[in-house]
Amino acid sequence: MVDAAGRMLAIERDVERDGRMVHEVRLPKGHIDPGETPEAAALREVGEETGYWDLEITADLGTTRSAFDFRGKHHVRDERYFLMRLVRDENRGQRMHPDSEEALFTPCWLDPAEAEARMTYPSERVFIRRARERLSASYD
Repeated sequence: MVDAAGRMLAIERDVERDGRMVHEVRLPKGHIDPGETPEAAALREVGEETGYWDLEITADLGTTRSAFDFRGKHHVRDERYFLMRLVRDENRGQRMHPDSEEALFTPCWLDPAEAEARMTYPSERVFIRRARERLSASYD
């Protein structure tokens, strides 16, 4: 998601991984609920994880396959992201329940180059690059 100043929205948290605390900087994401479109799921997940609900999807950034190990299992999944525009930031609303995993994230606005550099996971850097390319093309 991009605001009027061209900054990108990321989420960050400290979390335990393999017995040690690590700082993660990520993009909002989640699962598609039954009967939900990918676009509706993306808008809902951003709202739940950041509190920003007044959004507009401006581009489909496509998919990429991500592979990782978590809690002793190897996972492979396809991830799809959308570029969104923040319509109004004064309309920031309710996030998920304070005890939910989503509540552990803190939204942060980053310059696009900084966002790409700070992403914890390589697959998310791919989508930041795609977003930056889309944004550059729209300014040409």
